[in-house]
Amino acid sequence: MDASPQNAQPVCGEQVLELLNCTIESPYDKDKCQRLLDSLRQCVINKKVKKFFLAEPSIGKPEGSNEKRN
Repeated sequence: MDASPQNAQPVCGEQVLELLNCTIESPYDKDKCQRLLDSLRQCVINKKVKKFFLAEPSIGKPEGSNEKRN
């Protein structure tokens, strides 16, 4: 089953979000976050991920909107 580019999920995206959200929980659960980090590590090994990057949203953003304003 192939996903269309519009519906495609980032590789290991669920694991990344769970780990990031774990880091902001209060109280911080280091053991839980370590398990989530291990899960992410296993995912990237299984999927042979070489590099992550953040995509900038382009929908609804006016041209030049990332310029600094005084």
